[in-house]
Amino acid sequence: LGAPLSTGEALTLCLEARCEELSIAIERLGMVDKHDALILLRCSMSSPKLLYTLRCCPSVDNPLLDRYDVLLRKGLSSILNIDMTDDQWTQASLPIKLGGLGIRRAASLAIPAFLASAAGTQMIQASMLGNSFTDTDGVMETLSLRWSEETQSPIPEGNCARKQSQWDGPLTRKEASTLLAGCGDEYHRARLRAASAAHAGDWLLALPLTACGLRLDDEAIRIAACLRLGARTCEPHICPCGGLVTADGSHGLSCGLGPGRFARHAYLNDIISRSLTLAGVPNIKEPPGISRTDGKRPDGLTLIPWQGGRCLLWDATVTDTVAPSYLPQTSSVVGAAAELAANRKISKYSELTTSYHFVPIAFETMGPINSSGVALIKELGRRMTLITGDIKETSYLFQRLSVAIQRFNAVALRGSFLQPDIVEG
Repeated sequence: LGAPLSTGEALTLCLEARCEELSIAIERLGMVDKHDALILLRCSMSSPKLLYTLRCCPSVDNPLLDRYDVLLRKGLSSILNIDMTDDQWTQASLPIKLGGLGIRRAASLAIPAFLASAAGTQMIQASMLGNSFTDTDGVMETLSLRWSEETQSPIPEGNCARKQSQWDGPLTRKEASTLLAGCGDEYHRARLRAASAAHAGDWLLALPLTACGLRLDDEAIRIAACLRLGARTCEPHICPCGGLVTADGSHGLSCGLGPGRFARHAYLNDIISRSLTLAGVPNIKEPPGISRTDGKRPDGLTLIPWQGGRCLLWDATVTDTVAPSYLPQTSSVVGAAAELAANRKISKYSELTTSYHFVPIAFETMGPINSSGVALIKELGRRMTLITGDIKETSYLFQRLSVAIQRFNAVALRGSFLQPDIVEG
């Protein structure tokens, strides 16, 4: 099956072949759209190509793994057109749920992959070797102790030891904690916390299907990755509003001119309305006759009861995670800006809550969603599944919303550039 039978020349030849394959793959990925390239790199051409070798043969501390990771870093930088610092590369190599891009480093997978494989095949080894089998494995014991020292965690036992996630999780969580502890300002603490929020990275899981509205253009992918990693997004410049746009580009997300703000709101509201229709729940957007004393109307209303005999009334909003006014809260609590925005919506429509089941859906530019909004989206996905039979409807809905947020983040950042007048003739 191609597994090296020793840690000597056989392993060296195998790892050199993987490095060569990665180099060729990265060169070819430069010929396709960035969204496609990022998906292919994460799901096929990086660690998945190497994982079989890492599980079959102890390759910890092999210098060729470092060479592989250098190639991977350069390739990711080339695909995304981002100049990453060491900390940004470390974050990019974390799992998506911990705020990374899911481009796993080979060196960080070497110990978890081998230990999980060794534990999972002990019974097979015993049945094959018979009386020659020994319960003690020097390499496994050494790596287990090393893992325990690095993570300050007890060594997994029984069925848990067979799962790679049980070995990998403590290592990645430690890396994520180290990154957060090393943040020197509120902006980066808020960014890191938001990136690790539930569903904040769902845009990375979406297949780039143009017909489904899930494809991000090259610049949108670059900006989304820069905002997630805290990388340099643009040169400092003056926004049309007169404010200073720093290299992180975050000013555009909360600019008073609001480039793309109304289009984003309409797009998100349309996704929710269409999803309700697919779930068999008739609804209307901006229902007439249901307004506050000032004439402002909620975003939508179902025409049949949603819960407790009352129709669903929803109102969506997007707030900026790293806006200066929110940083004291978002740098300490994940999703704080979304919850504050949701509470404002509840107060705004308090007089309607006696007659309707009102749910605010508050998104943050960095990905977090308020808790009641998440609950509504999950319930909506469940009802869509009952109609279509597709158990992934909830995941797809979160992905569509996440992609929409990133698409309009790019629109907002582009709006911070002064555009010269183009005179024809």
